Order: sequence, then structure tokens, then C-alpha cells
Amino acid sequence: MKLLQAVLVGVGPFDKLVLPFADENGEARPVTVVHGAGGVGKSSVLAAIASTRPGHCVVMPSRLDAHDSAPAAPSFAVCEWALGHDEPARPHPLTVASPNARLSANDEAEGLRRREQALFDRAAQDGGFAFLSISSARWFSRQPIAFSAPARTVARYDVRGGISASTSVDDASRADLARETKQALAYAVIAAALSAGNAEDPRRFDLLGEAMHSAVDVVLGLVGMSFRGLDPLSFEPQFGGHGRVLTFDALPSRVRHLVALAALAVRTLWAAYPDRDPRDSEGVVAVDEVDLHQDNQVQQNLLGALQEALPKAQWIVTTSSPVIAACAAAGAVFALRPLPEGNSVRVFTGEHARTH
Repeated sequence: MKLLQAVLVGVGPFDKLVLPFADENGEARPVTVVHGAGGVGKSSVLAAIASTRPGHCVVMPSRLDAHDSAPAAPSFAVCEWALGHDEPARPHPLTVASPNARLSANDEAEGLRRREQALFDRAAQDGGFAFLSISSARWFSRQPIAFSAPARTVARYDVRGGISASTSVDDASRADLARETKQALAYAVIAAALSAGNAEDPRRFDLLGEAMHSAVDVVLGLVGMSFRGLDPLSFEPQFGGHGRVLTFDALPSRVRHLVALAALAVRTLWAAYPDRDPRDSEGVVAVDEVDLHQDNQVQQNLLGALQEALPKAQWIVTTSSPVIAACAAAGAVFALRPLPEGNSVRVFTGEHARTH
């Protein structure tokens, strides 16, 4: 599953915003950057996308009218998804709209669209339709690793719950990624080791282990480090580089952010498609403020590293960094800028998106 277009109406600072996530050939771009300063609606864009997809479609919060503090016209989002591996025989995109949105004046056509959307909502409960949203409020507490029934936690993909379905990308109380990241790393190593030689299990734990090492090493290569595996006494993930071996808690903050981006994305793709290599699985990874805590050297190579780590995934990232925006292809950048008059925000694309 990949995103082709998103339309936001009355969401955040936008009266109406149309964002194409496909190239001139109609294929989903592998990387899209939403660039802008604070308060221009970058997080609102990701929240709207996360809330308007197969398996998780909810009403968008209504904004208040600027004049009388009363609710304005209903807010809604409409997203077009290319289902790809999730429905290979489907020749056209699936349109998913907020429950309060009406897209056709014809009752029969609108009813058919709603039934089709409900059909895929049910299908998504059985797996697939991989989507991961990572908040800009992410942080990492220091706590020992803890496992509890992997089949109900780290190895389970819930299309509605957890990080992947968070609609409040600014909620710091739900953005402590330390435990999820550690569990994803440790489970990949342990499951791959325990399943060695078991050819009867359709779940490819070996591919999970290989993809986890590969993807994490790609992003850690930006800072000259690598994933070493687990400490045999504590099961804590270990990382090497610069002549030292460090646990996850001992890593610099910027490195923990890099590890989380790769590890959580691999875990989500494998949980959604446990019979496939996550490096060959389609899905959407949306990261708010992808440049958080990263220096200019890392920012210059970050987009390329994410794409190399998981080449079949679609990365949709927001940033306030001009370095990140400058490293993306011109057609892959949306610049959100407030207009001098009023409170509205306008989107700039192409070469206009590179003018600061």
C-alpha cells in the first residue's frame, strides 16, 4: 500500500490543501518531504493521512471559526491509496474519506464507495496495509528491556492501535519509543535464532532478523556505528563504533532516533507481512520532524539512507530543516508557508519549494 494523493479540507490552517504523492507517471514517490517552519500544519498533514487509510478512518477534529469561536464547517480528509501487494488485481486506487465526507451527489455512487471502503477496513484487520507514524514528540526513557507475550505485543500488527495509528502526533505521553525500539531489535534477533532450521513455519523470522540488522546498519552508517546484537546476560541491544560497544540507553540521543526510525519500520512491515522480507514489503512510514537532533552531515544523507534501508517503503517526512529539503528531488518537496494576509498557509512545489 502506498499513498498517491491527500486532500485536506478545513484541517489545521488549511481551507483546502491538495498534496500529490505520485510522480508524473502516477507512481507513488519513494520519498516526500513536507517542509516548513513551526505552526504551518506539517503535523496536521501527517495526522490527517494517518486517520484516513484502510483499517483506520476516523472523523477529523473540527477547527473553530476565527470570528465567533464556534465550530467551522466540518473538517475532513480524502486519501487515494495504491494497494499494490495488498490487492494486486485492483487496477485503480482506493479512495478513503473521513466518515463525515460526502464525495458524490449521487446516492448510489456514494453508497458504493462507502461499502467498498468498509470492505477494505475489514480486510485490514487480518493483516497488511502497513502504516507507521512516528511523532515529533518522540523521546527515549532509560528502562531495562521487558518482553511480554510477543504474539500480543511486538510481533502483532494492529492496524488501528499503537504508534502506527496515533492521530495525535504531538502527544509526548505516547511517544516514548525506548521500549518499542528495544523490543523490536531484541525480538528480531531472538526469533531468528530460535526459528533457524524450521522450514515449516510460514512466518519468516530469518528474514526479520536479516532485515533488522541490514536496515539498522544502513542508518547507523551515517554516524560510523553498527548493530552488534544482544548482550547475552541482559538481552539489551548492543551497538559498536569508534572502538566502543554501547547499549541502547548509552547511545547519544541522535543515534537512538536513527535506530528507532529503522527498527520500528522493519518491525511494522514484518508484522504486517510476516511471510515476506521487510526490505521487499510495501508500506508507508510517516515521520514528523525527521531531522530531530541530527547534525547537518547526517541530514544531508538521511533521506538516501532511509530509502536504502527499506527500498520498497514510501517515506513521508516533515522537517523544518532546509538541508533536508535541499537533499530531496525538487518534485518531492512541499513547502508550507504562511501568507502575509490572514492565517492561511499556502503550499509551494517544484523549484518554488526551494526558495527560502
